[in-house]
Amino acid sequence: MREASFVKQNKEKWMVFEKALHNNVKINPDDLASYYIQLTNDLSYAQTYYPDSKTLLYLNSLASEAHQKIYITKRESKNKIISFWKHEFPLFFKQYHKTLLYAFLIFMSAVLIGVISTLNDTSFVRLILGDGYVNMTIENIENGEPMAVYKSGSQVGTFLGITINNIRVAIIAFALGVMFSVGTIYVLFSNGIMLGAFITFFYNYGILEKTSTVWLHGTIEISVIVIAGCAGLVMGNSFLFPKTYSRRVAFMKGAKDGLKIVVSTIPFFIIAGFIEGFFTRFGEHMHWTLSYSIILASLSLIVYYYIIYPIRLNRKLSVINK
Repeated sequence: MREASFVKQNKEKWMVFEKALHNNVKINPDDLASYYIQLTNDLSYAQTYYPDSKTLLYLNSLASEAHQKIYITKRESKNKIISFWKHEFPLFFKQYHKTLLYAFLIFMSAVLIGVISTLNDTSFVRLILGDGYVNMTIENIENGEPMAVYKSGSQVGTFLGITINNIRVAIIAFALGVMFSVGTIYVLFSNGIMLGAFITFFYNYGILEKTSTVWLHGTIEISVIVIAGCAGLVMGNSFLFPKTYSRRVAFMKGAKDGLKIVVSTIPFFIIAGFIEGFFTRFGEHMHWTLSYSIILASLSLIVYYYIIYPIRLNRKLSVINK
């Protein structure tokens, strides 16, 4: 895009923001933060394509003023943390909803393959989950405790171990995106096949309802692995499809955006680890209303934060900018 077109497309928004800052107009802190995020995005674009231009100097000056107004009136460390999860990330993530859909479809295709393969070949589950796990689970089923594996270990130890492992898987799913997205697709595919085989294994033994115990923590855990896969695809696809950027600039942007997505998943992995450490072990003895309430609440949290809330926030910002 030519500099003149870039300025024409955005100058009205910049002037509104500048007027508000210079005239000391009272702005809702949430709206001010949203304006600031847009401004910094424009500044980054100008730094890449219009270095040493008057446009860059203007945006840099405006961003500095905005920074002072936003961060001097509040404690900076507290504001950054709250602003990231409340405004910055949801506004940013809306642009990657289509990538999230692709990650979800890849994962669900693998789940379907795992289901069909296990239904048609009972030995398939051993290939995917391993003889040790399958034999142990069969023994637990025969003893009337199919989910006994989740009762082992201390609550705190399980919480910490599972949380760290899940974050490790998320980082791997993201990092392998550097292999032109192929590595991330492999992680999504392998985890999807494992889930499909696992569910069908219990179905074949006529105790599919017992898997609700696993979904207590698995609802968030599986959802966030898909989101981490989205992060990997963002990075990998940025190199494959650089659009108007050079491949180097596009890849750096994609890596930065993907990392931001991964960081957003950490609190959710902590929640999933907490549920698995302190609640899943009692899942078989929970009343079904409590069990399914936790599952529904977990699913609602993920869907709202990563899908509904970003859409609402962007719509609100669009109305403000009109």
